Amino acid sequence: MKYHQIDKTLFEENRSRFRKHLKPNSIAIFHSNDIYPTNADGAMPFRQNNDVLHLSGVDQEESVLVLSPDSFNADHKEILFLKETSDLIAIWEGAKLNKKQATATSGIRTVYWLSQMKKVLFPLIIEAENIYLNSNEHLRASIKLETRTDRFTKDCKERFPLHNYERASKIMHLIRAEKHPIEVDLIRQACDITRKGMDRVLGFVKPGVWEYEIEAEIIHEFVRNRSRGFAYEPIIGSGLNACVLHYIDNNAQCNDGDVILMDFGAEYANYASDLTRCVPVNGKFTSRQRDVYNAVLRVHNECAQMLKPGVLVTEYQVEVGKIMENELLGLNLLDKTDIKNEDPNWPAYKKYFMHGTSHYMGLDVHDVGTWVKPIPENSVFTIEPGIYIQEEKLGIRLENDYLITNDGAVNLMYNIPIEVEEIENKMNR
Repeated sequence: MKYHQIDKTLFEENRSRFRKHLKPNSIAIFHSNDIYPTNADGAMPFRQNNDVLHLSGVDQEESVLVLSPDSFNADHKEILFLKETSDLIAIWEGAKLNKKQATATSGIRTVYWLSQMKKVLFPLIIEAENIYLNSNEHLRASIKLETRTDRFTKDCKERFPLHNYERASKIMHLIRAEKHPIEVDLIRQACDITRKGMDRVLGFVKPGVWEYEIEAEIIHEFVRNRSRGFAYEPIIGSGLNACVLHYIDNNAQCNDGDVILMDFGAEYANYASDLTRCVPVNGKFTSRQRDVYNAVLRVHNECAQMLKPGVLVTEYQVEVGKIMENELLGLNLLDKTDIKNEDPNWPAYKKYFMHGTSHYMGLDVHDVGTWVKPIPENSVFTIEPGIYIQEEKLGIRLENDYLITNDGAVNLMYNIPIEVEEIENKMNR
Protein backbone atom coordinates (compact mmCIF):
# COMPACT_ATOMS: atom_id res chain seq x y z
CA MET A 1 0.00 0.00 0.00
CA LYS A 2 1.69 3.17 -1.22
CA TYR A 3 -1.21 5.53 -0.58
CA HIS A 4 -1.91 7.46 2.62
CA GLN A 5 -4.49 5.92 4.98
CA ILE A 6 -8.04 6.88 4.09
CA ASP A 7 -10.34 8.48 6.68
CA LYS A 8 -12.53 5.65 8.07
CA THR A 9 -15.53 8.01 7.88
CA LEU A 10 -15.80 7.03 4.23
CA PHE A 11 -16.29 3.35 5.01
CA GLU A 12 -18.60 3.98 7.97
CA GLU A 13 -20.88 6.12 5.81
CA ASN A 14 -20.74 3.66 2.91
CA ARG A 15 -21.88 0.85 5.20
CA SER A 16 -24.68 3.07 6.50
CA ARG A 17 -25.86 3.70 2.93
CA PHE A 18 -25.70 -0.02 2.14
CA ARG A 19 -27.73 -1.01 5.22
CA LYS A 20 -30.60 1.26 4.18
CA HIS A 21 -31.24 -0.99 1.18
CA LEU A 22 -31.35 -4.29 3.11
CA LYS A 23 -34.56 -6.12 3.88
CA PRO A 24 -35.30 -6.58 7.61
CA ASN A 25 -33.50 -9.44 9.35
CA SER A 26 -30.75 -9.79 6.75
CA ILE A 27 -27.08 -10.68 6.68
CA ALA A 28 -24.64 -9.60 3.94
CA ILE A 29 -21.31 -11.32 3.35
CA PHE A 30 -18.44 -9.99 1.23
CA HIS A 31 -15.19 -11.79 0.39
CA SER A 32 -11.83 -10.44 -0.72
CA ASN A 33 -10.37 -11.44 -4.07
CA ASP A 34 -8.11 -14.44 -4.47
CA ILE A 35 -4.41 -14.20 -5.18
CA TYR A 36 -4.06 -15.74 -8.64
CA PRO A 37 -1.06 -17.86 -9.71
CA THR A 38 1.15 -17.21 -12.70
CA ASN A 39 3.68 -20.04 -13.12
CA ALA A 40 5.82 -22.18 -10.76
CA ASP A 41 5.59 -20.43 -7.39
CA GLY A 42 4.72 -17.03 -8.88
CA ALA A 43 1.57 -15.03 -8.19
CA MET A 44 -0.08 -11.94 -9.58
CA PRO A 45 -0.12 -8.81 -7.41
CA PHE A 46 -3.12 -8.79 -5.09
CA ARG A 47 -5.96 -6.43 -5.96
CA GLN A 48 -8.73 -6.13 -3.37
CA ASN A 49 -12.37 -6.76 -4.21
CA ASN A 50 -13.75 -3.28 -4.76
CA ASP A 51 -16.91 -3.86 -2.73
CA VAL A 52 -14.90 -5.04 0.28
CA LEU A 53 -12.70 -1.97 -0.03
CA HIS A 54 -15.67 0.36 -0.50
CA LEU A 55 -17.36 -0.88 2.67
CA SER A 56 -14.36 -1.50 4.94
CA GLY A 57 -11.15 0.03 3.63
CA VAL A 58 -9.37 -3.27 4.26
CA ASP A 59 -6.88 -3.77 1.43
CA GLN A 60 -5.72 -7.27 2.31
CA GLU A 61 -6.19 -10.81 1.02
CA GLU A 62 -8.25 -13.42 2.91
CA SER A 63 -10.54 -10.84 4.47
CA VAL A 64 -14.31 -11.17 4.92
CA LEU A 65 -16.85 -8.49 5.81
CA VAL A 66 -20.17 -9.46 7.46
CA LEU A 67 -23.01 -6.99 8.00
CA SER A 68 -25.94 -8.15 10.12
CA PRO A 69 -27.66 -4.96 11.29
CA ASP A 70 -30.59 -6.69 13.04
CA SER A 71 -28.42 -9.16 14.94
CA PHE A 72 -29.45 -9.78 18.57
CA ASN A 73 -25.79 -9.44 19.58
CA ALA A 74 -24.83 -5.77 19.19
CA ASP A 75 -21.16 -6.74 18.74
CA HIS A 76 -22.07 -8.77 15.66
CA LYS A 77 -23.84 -6.11 13.62
CA GLU A 78 -20.54 -5.49 11.81
CA ILE A 79 -17.71 -8.01 11.73
CA LEU A 80 -14.37 -8.32 9.99
CA PHE A 81 -12.67 -11.69 9.62
CA LEU A 82 -8.97 -11.40 8.82
CA LYS A 83 -6.02 -13.62 8.07
CA GLU A 84 -4.13 -13.94 11.34
CA THR A 85 -0.72 -12.32 11.20
CA SER A 86 2.40 -13.91 12.69
CA ASP A 87 6.13 -13.37 13.04
CA LEU A 88 6.72 -15.77 10.14
CA ILE A 89 4.32 -13.89 7.84
CA ALA A 90 5.91 -10.60 8.92
CA ILE A 91 9.34 -11.86 7.87
CA TRP A 92 8.32 -13.30 4.51
CA GLU A 93 5.46 -11.02 3.37
CA GLY A 94 5.27 -8.13 5.81
CA ALA A 95 2.92 -7.99 8.77
CA LYS A 96 -0.81 -8.10 8.11
CA LEU A 97 -3.38 -5.96 9.91
CA ASN A 98 -3.81 -6.69 13.58
CA LYS A 99 -7.23 -6.21 15.18
CA LYS A 100 -6.51 -2.70 16.44
CA GLN A 101 -5.26 -1.58 13.03
CA ALA A 102 -8.27 -3.14 11.30
CA THR A 103 -10.63 -1.16 13.53
CA ALA A 104 -8.69 2.04 12.92
CA THR A 105 -8.89 1.42 9.17
CA SER A 106 -12.55 0.43 8.93
CA GLY A 107 -14.33 1.74 12.00
CA ILE A 108 -15.53 -1.83 12.69
CA ARG A 109 -15.06 -2.74 16.35
CA THR A 110 -15.52 -6.50 16.12
CA VAL A 111 -12.63 -8.28 14.43
CA TYR A 112 -12.04 -12.05 14.42
CA TRP A 113 -9.40 -14.22 12.80
CA LEU A 114 -10.54 -16.10 9.72
CA SER A 115 -10.14 -19.43 11.53
CA GLN A 116 -13.09 -18.42 13.77
CA MET A 117 -15.45 -17.59 10.92
CA LYS A 118 -17.51 -20.78 10.69
CA LYS A 119 -18.22 -20.81 14.40
CA VAL A 120 -19.20 -17.12 14.57
CA LEU A 121 -21.10 -17.01 11.28
CA PHE A 122 -23.34 -20.07 11.82
CA PRO A 123 -25.67 -18.55 14.49
CA LEU A 124 -25.84 -15.25 12.57
CA ILE A 125 -27.07 -17.00 9.43
CA ILE A 126 -29.56 -19.11 11.42
CA GLU A 127 -30.89 -15.91 13.00
CA ALA A 128 -31.33 -14.19 9.61
CA GLU A 129 -34.07 -14.66 7.02
CA ASN A 130 -32.26 -13.13 4.03
CA ILE A 131 -28.67 -13.73 2.95
CA TYR A 132 -27.12 -11.13 0.64
CA LEU A 133 -24.26 -12.59 -1.37
CA ASN A 134 -22.05 -10.76 -3.82
CA SER A 135 -21.20 -11.43 -7.47
CA ASN A 136 -19.70 -9.66 -10.46
CA GLU A 137 -22.66 -8.22 -12.37
CA HIS A 138 -20.80 -5.70 -14.50
CA LEU A 139 -22.42 -5.55 -17.94
CA ARG A 140 -19.07 -6.14 -19.67
CA ALA A 141 -17.76 -8.83 -17.31
CA SER A 142 -16.42 -12.02 -18.89
CA ILE A 143 -16.11 -14.51 -16.02
CA LYS A 144 -14.07 -17.67 -16.60
CA LEU A 145 -12.57 -18.36 -13.16
CA GLU A 146 -14.29 -19.47 -9.97
CA THR A 147 -13.60 -16.86 -7.31
CA ARG A 148 -13.46 -16.98 -3.53
CA THR A 149 -16.94 -15.42 -3.57
CA ASP A 150 -18.23 -18.09 -5.97
CA ARG A 151 -16.91 -20.88 -3.76
CA PHE A 152 -18.53 -19.40 -0.66
CA THR A 153 -21.84 -18.89 -2.47
CA LYS A 154 -21.92 -22.53 -3.54
CA ASP A 155 -21.09 -23.74 -0.03
CA CYS A 156 -23.57 -21.40 1.65
CA LYS A 157 -26.46 -22.48 -0.54
CA GLU A 158 -25.68 -26.13 0.13
CA ARG A 159 -25.55 -25.62 3.89
CA PHE A 160 -28.52 -23.24 4.13
CA PRO A 161 -30.88 -24.09 1.23
CA LEU A 162 -34.06 -22.75 2.86
CA HIS A 163 -32.96 -19.14 3.33
CA ASN A 164 -33.98 -16.37 0.97
CA TYR A 165 -30.98 -15.24 -1.11
CA GLU A 166 -30.56 -11.68 -2.36
CA ARG A 167 -28.05 -9.88 -4.63
CA ALA A 168 -25.68 -7.54 -2.82
CA SER A 169 -24.25 -6.30 -6.13
CA LYS A 170 -27.56 -4.67 -7.05
CA ILE A 171 -27.19 -2.41 -4.01
CA MET A 172 -23.47 -1.85 -4.59
CA HIS A 173 -24.13 -0.60 -8.12
CA LEU A 174 -26.43 2.04 -6.67
CA ILE A 175 -24.27 3.29 -3.84
CA ARG A 176 -20.92 3.12 -5.63
CA ALA A 177 -22.28 5.24 -8.49
CA GLU A 178 -22.74 8.21 -6.12
CA LYS A 179 -19.32 9.26 -4.90
CA HIS A 180 -18.66 10.39 -1.32
CA PRO A 181 -16.63 13.65 -1.04
CA ILE A 182 -13.65 11.62 0.22
CA GLU A 183 -13.87 9.41 -2.88
CA VAL A 184 -13.97 12.47 -5.12
CA ASP A 185 -10.81 13.74 -3.41
CA LEU A 186 -9.07 10.40 -4.01
CA ILE A 187 -10.06 10.49 -7.69
CA ARG A 188 -8.76 14.06 -7.89
CA GLN A 189 -5.42 12.82 -6.54
CA ALA A 190 -5.35 10.08 -9.17
CA CYS A 191 -6.08 12.69 -11.85
CA ASP A 192 -3.32 14.95 -10.53
CA ILE A 193 -0.78 12.11 -10.72
CA THR A 194 -1.96 11.52 -14.28
CA ARG A 195 -1.34 15.22 -15.00
CA LYS A 196 2.25 14.84 -13.84
CA GLY A 197 2.71 11.87 -16.14
CA MET A 198 1.31 13.85 -19.07
CA ASP A 199 3.56 16.84 -18.34
CA ARG A 200 6.55 14.52 -18.34
CA VAL A 201 5.84 12.96 -21.74
CA LEU A 202 5.04 16.26 -23.45
CA GLY A 203 8.69 17.19 -22.92
CA PHE A 204 9.89 13.74 -23.95
CA VAL A 205 8.12 12.92 -27.22
CA LYS A 206 10.07 13.48 -30.44
CA PRO A 207 10.61 11.62 -33.72
CA GLY A 208 12.33 8.28 -33.19
CA VAL A 209 11.15 7.50 -29.65
CA TRP A 210 9.40 4.20 -29.09
CA GLU A 211 5.90 3.80 -27.73
CA TYR A 212 7.20 1.70 -24.82
CA GLU A 213 9.65 4.46 -23.89
CA ILE A 214 6.71 6.83 -23.48
CA GLU A 215 4.97 4.21 -21.32
CA ALA A 216 8.13 3.96 -19.18
CA GLU A 217 8.23 7.74 -18.63
CA ILE A 218 4.62 7.68 -17.45
CA ILE A 219 4.98 4.77 -15.00
CA HIS A 220 8.10 6.41 -13.54
CA GLU A 221 6.09 9.51 -12.69
CA PHE A 222 3.17 7.50 -11.36
CA VAL A 223 5.09 5.34 -8.92
CA ARG A 224 7.16 8.23 -7.55
CA ASN A 225 3.87 9.93 -6.63
CA ARG A 226 2.48 7.02 -4.54
CA SER A 227 0.44 5.43 -7.32
CA ARG A 228 0.52 1.64 -7.59
CA GLY A 229 0.73 2.21 -11.34
CA PHE A 230 -1.66 2.30 -14.27
CA ALA A 231 -5.39 2.02 -13.54
CA TYR A 232 -5.63 -0.10 -16.73
CA GLU A 233 -3.33 -1.28 -19.50
CA PRO A 234 -2.03 1.90 -21.18
CA ILE A 235 -2.57 2.57 -24.87
CA ILE A 236 0.33 4.36 -26.56
CA GLY A 237 -0.47 4.17 -30.26
CA SER A 238 1.25 6.20 -32.97
CA GLY A 239 0.12 6.50 -36.59
CA LEU A 240 -2.16 3.64 -37.65
CA ASN A 241 -1.90 2.08 -34.17
CA ALA A 242 -4.06 4.95 -32.89
CA CYS A 243 -6.96 3.47 -34.86
CA VAL A 244 -6.86 0.24 -32.83
CA LEU A 245 -9.19 0.96 -29.92
CA HIS A 246 -7.53 -1.38 -27.42
CA TYR A 247 -3.97 -1.32 -28.75
CA ILE A 248 -1.67 -2.25 -25.84
CA ASP A 249 1.43 -3.65 -27.56
CA ASN A 250 3.13 -0.24 -27.38
CA ASN A 251 6.12 -1.52 -29.34
CA ALA A 252 6.35 0.70 -32.46
CA GLN A 253 8.66 3.60 -33.22
CA CYS A 254 7.06 7.04 -33.45
CA ASN A 255 7.66 8.68 -36.83
CA ASP A 256 7.91 12.32 -37.83
CA GLY A 257 4.50 13.50 -39.06
CA ASP A 258 2.47 10.97 -37.07
CA VAL A 259 0.11 11.66 -34.18
CA ILE A 260 0.35 9.58 -30.98
CA LEU A 261 -2.84 8.60 -29.15
CA MET A 262 -2.09 8.11 -25.44
CA ASP A 263 -4.85 6.62 -23.26
CA PHE A 264 -3.66 6.11 -19.69
CA GLY A 265 -4.52 6.93 -16.10
CA ALA A 266 -2.97 6.61 -12.67
CA GLU A 267 -4.53 4.59 -9.89
CA TYR A 268 -4.43 6.06 -6.40
CA ALA A 269 -5.77 4.25 -3.32
CA ASN A 270 -7.48 1.80 -5.73
CA TYR A 271 -9.35 4.68 -7.42
CA ALA A 272 -8.91 5.17 -11.16
CA SER A 273 -8.35 8.09 -13.47
CA ASP A 274 -8.78 7.87 -17.24
CA LEU A 275 -7.14 10.29 -19.69
CA THR A 276 -6.70 10.36 -23.45
CA ARG A 277 -4.61 12.89 -25.32
CA CYS A 278 -3.24 12.99 -28.86
CA VAL A 279 0.00 14.78 -29.67
CA PRO A 280 2.08 15.27 -32.85
CA VAL A 281 5.36 13.37 -32.77
CA ASN A 282 7.27 16.39 -34.10
CA GLY A 283 5.49 18.93 -31.91
CA LYS A 284 3.34 20.47 -34.65
CA PHE A 285 -0.03 19.33 -36.00
CA THR A 286 -0.59 19.44 -39.75
CA SER A 287 -3.61 21.39 -40.98
CA ARG A 288 -5.62 18.19 -41.47
CA GLN A 289 -4.61 16.76 -38.11
CA ARG A 290 -5.60 20.02 -36.45
CA ASP A 291 -9.01 20.02 -38.16
CA VAL A 292 -9.80 16.48 -37.04
CA TYR A 293 -8.48 17.19 -33.53
CA ASN A 294 -10.61 20.31 -33.14
CA ALA A 295 -13.69 18.47 -34.43
CA VAL A 296 -13.26 15.87 -31.67
CA LEU A 297 -12.63 18.63 -29.12
CA ARG A 298 -15.86 20.41 -30.08
CA VAL A 299 -17.81 17.17 -29.58
CA HIS A 300 -16.07 16.66 -26.24
CA ASN A 301 -16.98 20.16 -25.04
CA GLU A 302 -20.61 19.81 -26.11
CA CYS A 303 -20.83 16.49 -24.26
CA ALA A 304 -19.65 18.23 -21.09
CA GLN A 305 -22.62 20.58 -21.38
CA MET A 306 -25.05 17.68 -21.77
CA LEU A 307 -23.98 15.39 -18.90
CA LYS A 308 -25.97 16.24 -15.79
CA PRO A 309 -28.05 14.49 -13.12
CA GLY A 310 -31.29 13.07 -14.51
CA VAL A 311 -29.95 12.37 -18.01
CA LEU A 312 -30.38 8.86 -19.44
CA VAL A 313 -27.08 7.67 -20.90
CA THR A 314 -28.84 5.96 -23.84
CA GLU A 315 -30.54 9.23 -24.85
CA TYR A 316 -27.30 11.16 -24.33
CA GLN A 317 -25.45 8.82 -26.69
CA VAL A 318 -28.05 9.44 -29.43
CA GLU A 319 -27.50 13.19 -29.12
CA VAL A 320 -23.72 12.73 -29.20
CA GLY A 321 -24.13 10.80 -32.44
CA LYS A 322 -25.93 13.75 -34.03
CA ILE A 323 -23.14 16.13 -33.02
CA MET A 324 -20.47 13.77 -34.34
CA GLU A 325 -22.38 13.29 -37.58
CA ASN A 326 -22.26 17.03 -38.20
CA GLU A 327 -18.51 17.16 -37.55
CA LEU A 328 -17.85 14.26 -39.92
CA LEU A 329 -19.81 16.07 -42.64
CA GLY A 330 -17.60 19.11 -42.08
CA LEU A 331 -14.47 16.97 -42.45
CA ASN A 332 -15.82 15.44 -45.70
CA LEU A 333 -15.68 11.98 -44.18
CA LEU A 334 -19.45 11.59 -44.61
CA ASP A 335 -21.92 13.07 -47.07
CA LYS A 336 -25.68 13.39 -46.96
CA THR A 337 -26.11 10.26 -49.08
CA ASP A 338 -24.23 8.22 -46.48
CA ILE A 339 -26.63 9.47 -43.83
CA LYS A 340 -29.73 8.97 -45.99
CA ASN A 341 -28.81 5.34 -46.67
CA GLU A 342 -27.56 4.47 -43.17
CA ASP A 343 -28.64 1.44 -41.16
CA PRO A 344 -30.62 2.82 -38.17
CA ASN A 345 -29.01 0.16 -35.98
CA TRP A 346 -25.52 1.26 -37.05
CA PRO A 347 -25.61 4.96 -38.02
CA ALA A 348 -23.18 6.28 -40.61
CA TYR A 349 -21.09 8.15 -38.06
CA LYS A 350 -20.07 4.83 -36.46
CA LYS A 351 -17.72 4.14 -39.37
CA TYR A 352 -15.38 6.68 -37.76
CA PHE A 353 -16.66 6.71 -34.15
CA MET A 354 -17.64 3.20 -33.17
CA HIS A 355 -17.48 3.20 -29.34
CA GLY A 356 -19.46 4.76 -26.51
CA THR A 357 -18.81 8.30 -25.33
CA SER A 358 -18.96 8.00 -21.55
CA HIS A 359 -18.79 5.49 -18.70
CA TYR A 360 -18.91 5.50 -14.91
CA MET A 361 -15.49 5.71 -13.22
CA GLY A 362 -14.36 5.05 -9.65
CA LEU A 363 -12.83 1.98 -8.04
CA ASP A 364 -13.09 0.39 -11.47
CA VAL A 365 -12.06 2.41 -14.50
CA HIS A 366 -15.30 1.14 -16.07
CA ASP A 367 -17.13 1.46 -12.79
CA VAL A 368 -20.42 -0.10 -11.78
CA GLY A 369 -23.62 1.90 -11.94
CA THR A 370 -27.09 1.70 -13.40
CA TRP A 371 -27.51 2.23 -17.15
CA VAL A 372 -31.31 2.07 -17.16
CA LYS A 373 -31.90 4.89 -14.67
CA PRO A 374 -31.00 8.58 -14.87
CA ILE A 375 -27.44 9.62 -14.00
CA PRO A 376 -27.22 10.32 -10.25
CA GLU A 377 -25.74 13.46 -8.76
CA ASN A 378 -22.10 13.13 -7.62
CA SER A 379 -21.32 10.32 -10.04
CA VAL A 380 -18.06 10.45 -12.01
CA PHE A 381 -18.10 9.94 -15.76
CA THR A 382 -15.55 10.03 -18.55
CA ILE A 383 -16.16 11.88 -21.79
CA GLU A 384 -14.16 10.37 -24.68
CA PRO A 385 -15.34 10.99 -28.25
CA GLY A 386 -13.00 10.00 -31.07
CA ILE A 387 -12.53 9.94 -34.83
CA TYR A 388 -10.50 7.12 -36.40
CA ILE A 389 -9.46 7.39 -40.06
CA GLN A 390 -7.52 4.28 -41.01
CA GLU A 391 -6.83 5.41 -44.57
CA GLU A 392 -5.09 8.50 -43.16
CA LYS A 393 -3.36 6.59 -40.34
CA LEU A 394 -4.91 9.07 -37.95
CA GLY A 395 -6.79 8.39 -34.74
CA ILE A 396 -7.91 11.17 -32.41
CA ARG A 397 -9.60 10.60 -29.04
CA LEU A 398 -9.86 13.17 -26.24
CA GLU A 399 -10.89 12.11 -22.76
CA ASN A 400 -11.37 13.81 -19.40
CA ASP A 401 -13.03 12.73 -16.15
CA TYR A 402 -16.02 14.71 -14.84
CA LEU A 403 -17.89 14.96 -11.54
CA ILE A 404 -21.59 15.24 -12.36
CA THR A 405 -23.30 17.86 -10.16
CA ASN A 406 -26.52 19.87 -10.30
CA ASP A 407 -24.38 22.89 -11.21
CA GLY A 408 -22.89 21.14 -14.20
CA ALA A 409 -20.11 18.71 -15.06
CA VAL A 410 -16.92 19.56 -13.15
CA ASN A 411 -13.78 18.76 -15.15
CA LEU A 412 -11.40 16.88 -12.84
CA MET A 413 -8.65 17.21 -15.46
CA TYR A 414 -9.03 20.93 -16.10
CA ASN A 415 -5.29 21.51 -15.66
CA ILE A 416 -4.13 18.97 -18.27
CA PRO A 417 -3.50 20.62 -21.67
CA ILE A 418 -6.08 19.78 -24.31
CA GLU A 419 -6.21 22.71 -26.76
CA VAL A 420 -3.99 22.42 -29.85
CA GLU A 421 -1.98 25.51 -28.93
CA GLU A 422 -1.44 24.27 -25.36
CA ILE A 423 -0.15 20.94 -26.60
CA GLU A 424 2.20 22.48 -29.15
CA ASN A 425 3.52 25.10 -26.72
CA LYS A 426 4.24 22.47 -24.06
CA MET A 427 6.05 20.27 -26.56
CA ASN A 428 8.17 23.10 -27.89
CA ARG A 429 8.92 24.96 -24.69
